[in-house]
Amino acid sequence: MEKLNSKLYLENCYIMQENERLRKKAELLNQENQALLTELKQRLAAAAAVGAPIPDLNMSTSAAATTSKAPKKNKK
Repeated sequence: MEKLNSKLYLENCYIMQENERLRKKAELLNQENQALLTELKQRLAAAAAVGAPIPDLNMSTSAAATTSKAPKKNKK
């Protein structure tokens, strides 16, 4: 029984360490997200101030990449 308790205790310690690591990572990602959101708002405000068209933010980056490429010519 004592051996099982020791094993469970160590497993619990590992889980708590992993939880703390993930919590810190989530906090960093949240900070990065907030910074990017602030930058996006500033860019949109600047674009609106000069009358520039506002880009479609619903378009995925892969779709944007494929639409910006010129069509390939077929060789015969």
